[in-house]
Amino acid sequence: MYSVKVSKIIEHFKLEPLTPNVEYDNRQVTESDVNRPALQLAGFFDYFDPTRLQIIGKVEHTYLQKMSQADRGKCIERLMSYKEIPCIVLCREEINPFPEMIACAEKYGIPIFKTLEATTSFIAEVNRWLHVELAPRMSMHGVLVDIYGEGVLITGESGIGKSETALELVRRGHRLVADDAVEIKRVSGTTLLGSAPEVIRHFIEVRGIGIVDVKQIFGIGSVKEMKNIDLVVKLELWDQKKQYDRLGLTNEYMDILGINVVSHSIPIRPGRNLAIICETAAINFRQKKMGYNAAEALNERVMNNLQNNFNN
Repeated sequence: MYSVKVSKIIEHFKLEPLTPNVEYDNRQVTESDVNRPALQLAGFFDYFDPTRLQIIGKVEHTYLQKMSQADRGKCIERLMSYKEIPCIVLCREEINPFPEMIACAEKYGIPIFKTLEATTSFIAEVNRWLHVELAPRMSMHGVLVDIYGEGVLITGESGIGKSETALELVRRGHRLVADDAVEIKRVSGTTLLGSAPEVIRHFIEVRGIGIVDVKQIFGIGSVKEMKNIDLVVKLELWDQKKQYDRLGLTNEYMDILGINVVSHSIPIRPGRNLAIICETAAINFRQKKMGYNAAEALNERVMNNLQNNFNN
Protein backbone atom coordinates (compact mmCIF):
# COMPACT_ATOMS: atom_id res chain seq x y z
CA MET A 1 0.00 0.00 0.00
CA TYR A 2 1.30 3.43 -0.97
CA SER A 3 1.03 6.54 1.16
CA VAL A 4 1.63 10.28 1.00
CA LYS A 5 2.64 12.45 3.95
CA VAL A 6 0.21 15.06 5.23
CA SER A 7 3.07 17.57 5.13
CA LYS A 8 3.35 17.04 1.36
CA ILE A 9 -0.38 17.75 0.95
CA ILE A 10 0.02 20.95 2.96
CA GLU A 11 2.94 22.08 0.82
CA HIS A 12 1.25 21.25 -2.48
CA PHE A 13 -2.12 22.87 -1.71
CA LYS A 14 -0.70 25.66 0.51
CA LEU A 15 -2.95 24.82 3.45
CA GLU A 16 -2.98 26.97 6.58
CA PRO A 17 -2.41 25.05 9.86
CA LEU A 18 -5.03 25.85 12.52
CA THR A 19 -3.65 23.57 15.24
CA PRO A 20 0.03 24.50 15.72
CA ASN A 21 0.26 22.35 18.85
CA VAL A 22 -0.64 19.17 16.94
CA GLU A 23 2.23 17.33 15.25
CA TYR A 24 1.59 16.09 11.72
CA ASP A 25 5.02 15.33 10.20
CA ASN A 26 4.59 11.57 10.61
CA ARG A 27 0.91 11.40 9.62
CA GLN A 28 0.14 9.82 6.26
CA VAL A 29 -2.81 9.43 3.88
CA THR A 30 -3.30 5.99 2.34
CA GLU A 31 -6.70 6.48 0.66
CA SER A 32 -7.10 8.39 -2.60
CA ASP A 33 -10.77 9.21 -1.89
CA VAL A 34 -11.85 11.95 0.52
CA ASN A 35 -14.91 12.26 2.74
CA ARG A 36 -17.30 15.04 3.74
CA PRO A 37 -18.49 13.88 7.20
CA ALA A 38 -22.05 15.19 6.92
CA LEU A 39 -23.69 11.87 7.90
CA GLN A 40 -21.12 11.30 10.63
CA LEU A 41 -21.87 14.68 12.20
CA ALA A 42 -25.51 13.61 12.20
CA GLY A 43 -24.56 10.46 14.11
CA PHE A 44 -24.46 7.84 11.32
CA PHE A 45 -21.09 6.03 11.32
CA ASP A 46 -21.92 2.85 9.40
CA TYR A 47 -19.37 2.27 6.60
CA PHE A 48 -17.40 5.31 7.77
CA ASP A 49 -13.76 5.14 6.62
CA PRO A 50 -11.65 7.17 9.07
CA THR A 51 -8.46 6.73 7.00
CA ARG A 52 -9.75 9.20 4.41
CA LEU A 53 -9.01 12.90 4.38
CA GLN A 54 -11.99 14.63 6.05
CA ILE A 55 -13.24 17.84 4.45
CA ILE A 56 -15.69 20.22 6.15
CA GLY A 57 -17.45 22.72 3.93
CA LYS A 58 -20.18 25.31 4.35
CA VAL A 59 -22.97 22.72 4.75
CA GLU A 60 -21.25 20.83 7.58
CA HIS A 61 -20.14 24.05 9.26
CA THR A 62 -23.65 25.55 9.15
CA TYR A 63 -25.10 22.33 10.60
CA LEU A 64 -22.67 22.51 13.54
CA GLN A 65 -23.30 26.24 13.97
CA LYS A 66 -27.01 25.67 14.59
CA MET A 67 -26.32 23.26 17.45
CA SER A 68 -25.97 24.19 21.08
CA GLN A 69 -22.42 24.34 22.38
CA ALA A 70 -22.82 21.13 24.38
CA ASP A 71 -24.30 19.14 21.47
CA ARG A 72 -21.71 20.52 19.10
CA GLY A 73 -18.90 19.44 21.42
CA LYS A 74 -20.29 15.89 21.66
CA CYS A 75 -20.78 15.67 17.90
CA ILE A 76 -17.25 16.84 17.09
CA GLU A 77 -15.68 14.64 19.77
CA ARG A 78 -17.44 11.54 18.46
CA LEU A 79 -16.02 12.23 15.01
CA MET A 80 -12.51 12.98 16.22
CA SER A 81 -12.43 9.95 18.50
CA TYR A 82 -11.42 8.07 15.35
CA LYS A 83 -7.69 8.65 15.71
CA GLU A 84 -7.03 7.10 12.26
CA ILE A 85 -8.25 10.34 10.65
CA PRO A 86 -5.11 11.76 8.96
CA CYS A 87 -6.31 15.37 9.07
CA ILE A 88 -9.33 17.66 8.67
CA VAL A 89 -9.52 20.48 6.13
CA LEU A 90 -11.90 23.44 6.39
CA CYS A 91 -12.86 25.03 3.08
CA ARG A 92 -13.84 28.64 2.22
CA GLU A 93 -12.46 31.86 3.67
CA GLU A 94 -15.45 32.62 5.90
CA ILE A 95 -15.33 29.25 7.70
CA ASN A 96 -13.38 29.17 10.95
CA PRO A 97 -12.98 26.32 13.44
CA PHE A 98 -15.12 26.17 16.56
CA PRO A 99 -13.31 26.24 19.92
CA GLU A 100 -14.66 22.73 20.59
CA MET A 101 -13.07 21.56 17.35
CA ILE A 102 -9.63 22.92 18.28
CA ALA A 103 -9.89 21.37 21.76
CA CYS A 104 -10.82 17.93 20.37
CA ALA A 105 -8.08 18.15 17.74
CA GLU A 106 -5.45 18.76 20.45
CA LYS A 107 -6.97 16.04 22.65
CA TYR A 108 -6.89 13.33 19.97
CA GLY A 109 -3.88 14.61 17.99
CA ILE A 110 -5.72 15.26 14.71
CA PRO A 111 -4.39 18.29 12.79
CA ILE A 112 -6.81 20.81 11.25
CA PHE A 113 -6.01 22.93 8.19
CA LYS A 114 -7.78 25.56 6.13
CA THR A 115 -7.99 26.41 2.45
CA LEU A 116 -9.58 29.46 0.83
CA GLU A 117 -10.89 27.40 -2.10
CA ALA A 118 -14.52 26.39 -2.52
CA THR A 119 -15.30 22.93 -1.18
CA THR A 120 -16.20 21.31 -4.51
CA SER A 121 -13.14 22.71 -6.28
CA PHE A 122 -10.80 21.60 -3.52
CA ILE A 123 -12.28 18.09 -3.40
CA ALA A 124 -11.84 17.71 -7.17
CA GLU A 125 -8.22 18.88 -7.03
CA VAL A 126 -7.18 16.82 -4.02
CA ASN A 127 -8.95 13.73 -5.39
CA ARG A 128 -7.11 14.00 -8.70
CA TRP A 129 -3.77 14.62 -6.99
CA LEU A 130 -4.15 11.74 -4.52
CA HIS A 131 -5.15 9.32 -7.29
CA VAL A 132 -1.83 10.07 -9.00
CA GLU A 133 0.26 10.00 -5.81
CA LEU A 134 -1.27 6.74 -4.52
CA ALA A 135 -1.64 4.97 -7.87
CA PRO A 136 -0.28 1.41 -8.36
CA ARG A 137 3.17 1.66 -9.88
CA MET A 138 6.14 -0.19 -11.27
CA SER A 139 9.58 0.58 -12.68
CA MET A 140 10.50 -0.54 -16.21
CA HIS A 141 13.79 -0.55 -18.08
CA GLY A 142 13.40 1.66 -21.14
CA VAL A 143 13.17 5.22 -22.45
CA LEU A 144 10.05 7.43 -22.50
CA VAL A 145 9.89 10.21 -25.11
CA ASP A 146 7.13 12.65 -26.06
CA ILE A 147 6.91 12.39 -29.87
CA TYR A 148 4.36 14.67 -31.55
CA GLY A 149 2.27 14.63 -28.37
CA GLU A 150 2.27 10.83 -28.04
CA GLY A 151 4.06 9.18 -25.12
CA VAL A 152 6.30 6.52 -26.71
CA LEU A 153 7.95 3.97 -24.41
CA ILE A 154 11.04 2.51 -26.13
CA THR A 155 12.03 -0.89 -24.72
CA GLY A 156 14.59 -3.55 -25.61
CA GLU A 157 17.67 -5.33 -24.36
CA SER A 158 20.45 -3.37 -22.71
CA GLY A 159 22.84 -1.87 -25.27
CA ILE A 160 20.49 -2.17 -28.24
CA GLY A 161 20.36 1.60 -28.81
CA LYS A 162 17.41 2.98 -26.82
CA SER A 163 19.28 5.96 -25.36
CA GLU A 164 20.94 6.78 -28.68
CA THR A 165 17.53 6.74 -30.38
CA ALA A 166 16.14 9.04 -27.68
CA LEU A 167 19.07 11.42 -28.11
CA GLU A 168 18.42 11.65 -31.86
CA LEU A 169 14.70 12.24 -31.19
CA VAL A 170 15.54 15.07 -28.76
CA ARG A 171 17.85 16.61 -31.36
CA ARG A 172 14.95 16.48 -33.83
CA GLY A 173 12.78 18.55 -31.47
CA HIS A 174 10.99 15.97 -29.33
CA ARG A 175 11.06 15.83 -25.53
CA LEU A 176 12.73 13.39 -23.17
CA VAL A 177 10.75 12.19 -20.14
CA ALA A 178 12.88 9.35 -18.76
CA ASP A 179 15.95 7.35 -19.71
CA ASP A 180 17.04 3.92 -18.46
CA ALA A 181 14.41 3.66 -15.67
CA VAL A 182 10.78 4.67 -16.24
CA GLU A 183 8.45 4.91 -13.25
CA ILE A 184 4.94 4.01 -14.39
CA LYS A 185 1.75 4.74 -12.46
CA ARG A 186 -1.73 3.46 -13.27
CA VAL A 187 -3.78 6.59 -12.55
CA SER A 188 -7.06 5.21 -13.97
CA GLY A 189 -8.46 2.14 -15.67
CA THR A 190 -7.17 3.32 -19.05
CA THR A 191 -4.28 5.69 -18.29
CA LEU A 192 -0.61 5.04 -17.52
CA LEU A 193 1.58 7.93 -16.44
CA GLY A 194 5.34 7.70 -16.87
CA SER A 195 8.08 9.77 -15.26
CA ALA A 196 11.77 9.58 -14.35
CA PRO A 197 13.20 8.93 -10.89
CA GLU A 198 14.20 12.31 -9.50
CA VAL A 199 17.87 11.36 -9.11
CA ILE A 200 18.36 10.66 -12.87
CA ARG A 201 15.79 13.09 -14.29
CA HIS A 202 16.90 14.84 -17.53
CA PHE A 203 20.05 12.70 -17.84
CA ILE A 204 20.89 10.21 -20.62
CA GLU A 205 23.69 7.64 -20.53
CA VAL A 206 25.35 7.18 -23.93
CA ARG A 207 27.92 4.41 -24.19
CA GLY A 208 31.27 5.81 -25.29
CA ILE A 209 30.40 9.36 -24.23
CA GLY A 210 29.03 9.01 -20.70
CA ILE A 211 26.33 11.03 -18.97
CA VAL A 212 24.59 13.76 -20.97
CA ASP A 213 22.46 16.47 -19.32
CA VAL A 214 19.72 16.92 -21.92
CA LYS A 215 18.17 19.94 -20.20
CA GLN A 216 21.47 21.86 -20.11
CA ILE A 217 22.55 20.98 -23.67
CA PHE A 218 19.28 21.20 -25.60
CA GLY A 219 17.31 23.58 -23.36
CA ILE A 220 14.24 23.44 -21.14
CA GLY A 221 12.00 22.70 -24.13
CA SER A 222 13.70 19.34 -24.68
CA VAL A 223 12.49 17.72 -21.44
CA LYS A 224 9.20 16.94 -19.76
CA GLU A 225 8.41 15.89 -16.19
CA MET A 226 5.78 13.23 -16.97
CA LYS A 227 3.76 11.88 -19.87
CA ASN A 228 0.96 9.42 -20.54
CA ILE A 229 2.20 6.19 -22.13
CA ASP A 230 0.31 5.75 -25.41
CA LEU A 231 2.56 3.49 -27.46
CA VAL A 232 5.33 0.94 -26.89
CA VAL A 233 8.16 0.49 -29.41
CA LYS A 234 10.19 -2.65 -28.74
CA LEU A 235 13.65 -2.70 -30.35
CA GLU A 236 15.04 -6.16 -31.07
CA LEU A 237 17.84 -7.68 -33.13
CA TRP A 238 16.77 -8.80 -36.61
CA ASP A 239 15.71 -12.46 -36.59
CA GLN A 240 15.65 -14.08 -40.04
CA LYS A 241 13.23 -16.76 -38.82
CA LYS A 242 10.71 -14.35 -37.33
CA GLN A 243 7.78 -13.00 -39.33
CA TYR A 244 7.44 -9.25 -38.75
CA ASP A 245 4.22 -7.32 -39.31
CA ARG A 246 4.37 -5.64 -42.72
CA LEU A 247 0.78 -4.38 -43.03
CA GLY A 248 -0.42 -3.26 -39.61
CA LEU A 249 -3.94 -4.64 -39.96
CA THR A 250 -3.77 -6.16 -36.47
CA ASN A 251 -2.33 -4.63 -33.32
CA GLU A 252 0.08 -6.15 -30.82
CA TYR A 253 -0.31 -5.21 -27.17
CA MET A 254 1.88 -5.09 -24.09
CA ASP A 255 0.27 -5.53 -20.68
CA ILE A 256 1.45 -2.88 -18.23
CA LEU A 257 -0.20 -2.88 -14.80
CA GLY A 258 -3.29 -4.55 -16.29
CA ILE A 259 -3.68 -2.07 -19.17
CA ASN A 260 -3.08 -3.17 -22.78
CA VAL A 261 -0.85 -0.69 -24.63
CA VAL A 262 -0.38 -0.85 -28.42
CA SER A 263 3.08 -2.25 -29.15
CA HIS A 264 5.32 -2.39 -32.25
CA SER A 265 8.33 -4.71 -32.57
CA ILE A 266 11.04 -2.96 -34.60
CA PRO A 267 13.90 -5.15 -35.91
CA ILE A 268 17.38 -3.60 -35.79
CA ARG A 269 19.60 -3.75 -38.89
CA PRO A 270 22.37 -1.48 -40.21
CA GLY A 271 20.97 1.42 -42.21
CA ARG A 272 17.61 1.62 -40.42
CA ASN A 273 17.07 5.08 -38.91
CA LEU A 274 15.39 4.28 -35.61
CA ALA A 275 14.50 7.89 -34.79
CA ILE A 276 12.52 8.29 -38.04
CA ILE A 277 10.87 4.90 -37.49
CA CYS A 278 9.76 5.96 -33.98
CA GLU A 279 8.47 9.28 -35.34
CA THR A 280 6.51 7.47 -38.06
CA ALA A 281 5.08 4.99 -35.55
CA ALA A 282 3.88 7.87 -33.34
CA ILE A 283 2.32 9.78 -36.27
CA ASN A 284 0.66 6.63 -37.61
CA PHE A 285 -0.71 5.80 -34.15
CA ARG A 286 -2.06 9.34 -33.80
CA GLN A 287 -3.67 9.06 -37.24
CA LYS A 288 -5.38 5.81 -36.24
CA LYS A 289 -6.80 7.48 -33.12
CA MET A 290 -8.24 10.20 -35.38
CA GLY A 291 -10.04 7.59 -37.49
CA TYR A 292 -7.72 6.91 -40.44
CA ASN A 293 -5.94 3.56 -40.82
CA ALA A 294 -3.51 3.45 -43.77
CA ALA A 295 -3.40 -0.36 -43.77
CA GLU A 296 -7.18 -0.60 -43.98
CA ALA A 297 -7.26 2.07 -46.69
CA LEU A 298 -4.70 0.14 -48.76
CA ASN A 299 -6.55 -3.13 -48.21
CA GLU A 300 -9.81 -1.53 -49.33
CA ARG A 301 -8.13 -0.07 -52.42
CA VAL A 302 -6.65 -3.47 -53.37
CA MET A 303 -9.99 -5.25 -52.87
CA ASN A 304 -11.79 -2.64 -54.98
CA ASN A 305 -9.16 -3.01 -57.70
CA LEU A 306 -9.55 -6.80 -57.69
CA GLN A 307 -13.32 -6.45 -57.84
CA ASN A 308 -13.10 -4.06 -60.82
CA ASN A 309 -10.74 -6.42 -62.67
CA PHE A 310 -13.09 -9.33 -61.98
CA ASN A 311 -16.10 -7.39 -63.30
CA ASN A 312 -14.21 -6.42 -66.45
